[in-house]
Amino acid sequence: MTKNITIIGILFFVFGFVTWVNAILIPYFKIACELNNFQSYLVTFAFYISYLVISLPAAWLLRRIGFRKGMMAGFWIMAGGAFAFILAALGRTYAGFLIGLFAIGAGLAILQTAANPYITIIGPRERAAQRISIMGVCNKGAGILAPLLFAAVVLRPTDSALFRSLPRMGAVQRNAALDELIRRVIIPYACVGVILLFLGWLVRYSSLPEIDTEHEDETVASANLGKTSIFQFPHLILGALAIFLHVGTQVLAIDTIIGYAASMDIHLPESKVFPSYTLLATIAGYIAGIISIPRWISQAKAFLVCTVLGILLSLLIVLSGGRVVFGGHTADISLWFLVLLGFANSLIWAGIWPLALRDLGRFTKTGASVLVMGLCGNAILPLLYGWLADRSGVQQAYWILLPCYCYLFFYAVYGHRIRNWATFKLKGAA
Repeated sequence: MTKNITIIGILFFVFGFVTWVNAILIPYFKIACELNNFQSYLVTFAFYISYLVISLPAAWLLRRIGFRKGMMAGFWIMAGGAFAFILAALGRTYAGFLIGLFAIGAGLAILQTAANPYITIIGPRERAAQRISIMGVCNKGAGILAPLLFAAVVLRPTDSALFRSLPRMGAVQRNAALDELIRRVIIPYACVGVILLFLGWLVRYSSLPEIDTEHEDETVASANLGKTSIFQFPHLILGALAIFLHVGTQVLAIDTIIGYAASMDIHLPESKVFPSYTLLATIAGYIAGIISIPRWISQAKAFLVCTVLGILLSLLIVLSGGRVVFGGHTADISLWFLVLLGFANSLIWAGIWPLALRDLGRFTKTGASVLVMGLCGNAILPLLYGWLADRSGVQQAYWILLPCYCYLFFYAVYGHRIRNWATFKLKGAA
């Protein structure tokens, strides 16, 4: 099992790298393609809306050709999206980048539909959150590296002066400067495309076994007798909504932090590190989960604690103020509460998946695809945040976090136990 977990860990590292580079693509495209807040967050919309579109077809694909071939297809679709960046950069066409991001997200949706139930089912259920936390370390570790490596490749020490001078340039000079800026993505994304093609071939011929989710044990089969639809599992549907809100809050904490720092006159060459700080806070939470679950705290209670912490930090982000000097940065204290939101988010994903997939039996693959569809929250919430930020300011727009964490608190306490829509009959907590 250790070898298989290692392979899945590599997959989660790749997931993290291509996902969290969006944190720097948003401000990068905002400058290079001359966008407002709302338009710049179409990066996350295009990337994550693919989860809504592709997840159910992904479940069908995995049932049809199996996990390994399905994951190979996912990698190759992602590679096509990376290569699309080349054409988009040559014409500085924002729509072309969005098409490439949609393709990368579509391939990733297939991989997520396969990998998340795999790591949930492959070992003891009570340790599922621990295994998912290990995967989270791989994912967020890659997320720390991705924006820093991207910045190292495409940004230059003189870019701060360039960004300040852009408004004073004539149209011809500005267009030439922006064309040069955007074409810096060609070489890195060509390399990413080649790597993804190779990884698809590699996972196809790996030692990963196919997992059987079509057969149920006697207890689960009896409980699911007569059920014909995935919508007959309230705890799953409510869990998908929890995933929707959780991933939305997580991507807000990471992908908006550079823009929020810009409101404090912290420019991109300095602010590029803030997504990594948030991801480091998330990794700290994962490590705490790996050490403590289930030895000292159950995965359900860890999930509950994180939702409460999320509520408190959300209030501090929108209500606090005052400049502080920390880590070599001079910023409003609310920025550091946004960084700490990474810790609050760390064990929520790991808490939702085992609770939502519990007792699904033969419905597990379809149930996993429904949960993966919830990742479109990454598409909707940042876009809504950008719309609010253009109207009420970047700090006040973070009020959007509070109702999200309140719902997650409800799911942690009550929602995951609902087994019947009509009577709200409860089954024992996990």
